[in-house]
Amino acid sequence: MASIKFKLKNKEYANGEYPIVLQIIKNRKTKIISLGFFAQPKNWDSKGGLFKSNHSNAIVLNTALEKIKLKAHLILLGFEEDNLNFTLKEFEDKFRTSSNQHLSVFDFWEEIITEMENSNRIGNARVNKETSKSIKKFYGSNELTFGQVNVSFLEKYEVFLRKNGGSNGGVGVRMRALRALYNNAIRRGLIKKSKYPFMDYKISKLKSNPFKRALSIDVIKRIEGLSNLEANRLINARNYFLFSFYTRGMNFADMIHLKWSNISENNIYYTRAKTKVSFVIKILPPIQDILEHYKIYGNQTDYIFPILFREDYTPNQIQNRKKKMLSEYNQDLRHIARLCNIDYAFTSYAARHSFANCLKQKGISTDIISESMGHQTLTVTQSYLKTLGNTTLDDACESLLE
Repeated sequence: MASIKFKLKNKEYANGEYPIVLQIIKNRKTKIISLGFFAQPKNWDSKGGLFKSNHSNAIVLNTALEKIKLKAHLILLGFEEDNLNFTLKEFEDKFRTSSNQHLSVFDFWEEIITEMENSNRIGNARVNKETSKSIKKFYGSNELTFGQVNVSFLEKYEVFLRKNGGSNGGVGVRMRALRALYNNAIRRGLIKKSKYPFMDYKISKLKSNPFKRALSIDVIKRIEGLSNLEANRLINARNYFLFSFYTRGMNFADMIHLKWSNISENNIYYTRAKTKVSFVIKILPPIQDILEHYKIYGNQTDYIFPILFREDYTPNQIQNRKKKMLSEYNQDLRHIARLCNIDYAFTSYAARHSFANCLKQKGISTDIISESMGHQTLTVTQSYLKTLGNTTLDDACESLLE
């Protein structure tokens, strides 16, 4: 026989409140279900599992809890009448499905963030943490349910973000994280889709069209010709940028994980973390020069570049290290721009845009450029590009040396 009760979760929020959860115990196994209610210990009767009369809204809240308890008992009764030996997960699924979108946004968000961290999706976890923190600041409370996230809520949150300097791109990042969370709750059967706000609030309107700086081949050669750089950071920044350029725009996140074991028979083999597209890249002379430099001045690990110094970094440590080093790298690129008399700033990602731009300047077809960069979203060109081999791509890259 299963038993149910309300209790305070052992987790205090900044305002001194604790989440109220439904605890169900069956066969000595326990399941905790978030409800979207919160209370301070001084207002909570732990024995009775209800709000004390000293709470200003005790009657209303206790009535709501009684309805939840009745629903839970009816679910248990339904299982018993059907003679089902249900699992706690089956109870939770049935309970959530009929919850009228009363699931706590922030409690569920914490579960999702933990899942992301456990699966090493550290970047996604960071974006979700920042978005959750932002919404808490906007809403001013931890008591937010999915039912409260309506079109009006989203529009007001957008205004809040823009008042705090948010651009279309920045607002879009926050809204997409919240939409993904909402979709996740629906997909798991925790809430119903009947009040889904993103049918009317269109994130597509938040498209960001930032100016993408692409350097000409003459400017690339100017950077390549830099000599007598005394600061190691500037040497590294120059090398990282040129390496990225000559490896078809390899991004920094992939470069930091690149190992000597990724090199074989004059080629670099790697899989881009963002798209999971695999590359085989011929080592051109500028790439070889950079590799020779780090054979001498590397960090004596299997990593090619002196960015990760140990093999035992945790995913969070890698993410923090990448963020710090990328910031320094972009600062140093601004210094390099001044040394090369380039009158505009550019970042690490300019190497990828510049690669495509320079191939275009050389008359290389758009189809070959698309494949060389691993673009697989253009279905029209993909059917043709699949027939091209690496030799065609390597020949295209070698044209940059002419």
